[in-house]
Amino acid sequence: MSEVASERWFRKFLLIIVELMCVATVVELWLEKHYKETTQLIPFGLCAAAFLSVLAVLIRPQRNTITVLRIVMVVVILGSVLGGYLHLSTNFDFQSEMRPNASAFDSLLASLMGAAPILAPGLLGLAGVLGLGATYYHPALGKQTV
Repeated sequence: MSEVASERWFRKFLLIIVELMCVATVVELWLEKHYKETTQLIPFGLCAAAFLSVLAVLIRPQRNTITVLRIVMVVVILGSVLGGYLHLSTNFDFQSEMRPNASAFDSLLASLMGAAPILAPGLLGLAGVLGLGATYYHPALGKQTV
């Protein structure tokens, strides 16, 4: 297999992994009933946008579809950071109510092990990074400078 063919295969592999991560995330969110509040719908929208933008690049790897994919992946990463903050904040608020006399450090430590998993939103962040990585020096972007 030539270097160009290997690179093409690896890019496609990464994009398919991103697609699978989006589908798996939606299934997990649905099973966890992560749709009771408006903010809980954000990851569904992020997954849909990521899935569609990756699909567009898989079908037509052109400059415009790759640019859209990159923008969506940055938004997904930012959404992942927001999700981590919201999970931590929810856990911290719960700990503060349950143990009002606990120190801030103890509440923060307990929040890291709370009901809302802190690293769960990180899955979307990882998908965003993989999506960006799959477009690094993509041939459809033409000549690039570092």
